[in-house]
Amino acid sequence: MSQGEKMILVTGAAGKAGSGVVRAFARRGVPVRALVHEPARASWLTQLPGVSVFAGDLRNRATLGPALEGVKRALLISSPREEMVDAQISFIDAAQAAGVPHVVKFSGREAGVGFDQEVFRGTRWHGQIERYLERSGLIWTHLRPSQFMQNYLPSSITGVDVMARELVMPIGDAQLSPVDIADIAEIAVGVLTSDGHENLAYDITGPEALSMTEIVERISAATGTPFRYIEVTLEEQRRRYTAAGLPPHVVDLFDEQFSERRRTPVARVELAAHHAFGVTPTSFAAFARDHAAEFTGPTR
Repeated sequence: MSQGEKMILVTGAAGKAGSGVVRAFARRGVPVRALVHEPARASWLTQLPGVSVFAGDLRNRATLGPALEGVKRALLISSPREEMVDAQISFIDAAQAAGVPHVVKFSGREAGVGFDQEVFRGTRWHGQIERYLERSGLIWTHLRPSQFMQNYLPSSITGVDVMARELVMPIGDAQLSPVDIADIAEIAVGVLTSDGHENLAYDITGPEALSMTEIVERISAATGTPFRYIEVTLEEQRRRYTAAGLPPHVVDLFDEQFSERRRTPVARVELAAHHAFGVTPTSFAAFARDHAAEFTGPTR
């Protein structure tokens, strides 16, 4: 195929996950299109080699034509908000109308369990979109990552408190298997640049199931600064997030997510996707060392 016949599009390219994927393409020197809602707020993307930035709204098909022209594979990412289902279904319809043969959905763990399960609302949203894509007639691939390691950075609402040297969570001794976005990005690039992934789903986690106490132990070791895990009730966490200015519907989403994690205290570890694409799994200890300055730096 010529390069024009291999054109790849990444939506949500200014977000946490999408920008990680675009950076991975740039590191490899592979041309990619980056779709963003507001290009003025993502001007840094234009500085990356091989990246072409397009403006578009997933919910407005009329804005997507130039970005979709000639695209053979698209990675579908958007923010996990109430409008996610409508936005992503709209994009799938637009991709189909534009002749894009293959859509790779950036989904979530457990999205394939079905709607009869008591699962987090965001997981149900991903599952609904997955099923719509599977019925669309397009070639599909689902990427289902676990929680991001980046969620523990001070810049995240769920991250450590730099000043107090604390990680506050309402999930008790539950274990999670967080994954580095850089790992997910490398796997995503592998899927988008090679054949053989048609109509498959890839679960992606980090290499360890860790409790919050183990998380802060690794942060402490990486920074040389003692951090501690503070367990709070769901009600206390709701009050903290409300006081931080989060809208009620976002607080509700976190409440559901934390409740689900309390119900499933031991996380699975799934590294088949890492192995399939030759990606070395990043341990949380290595992640903490790489981001030690952020864990001990200025507060958000």
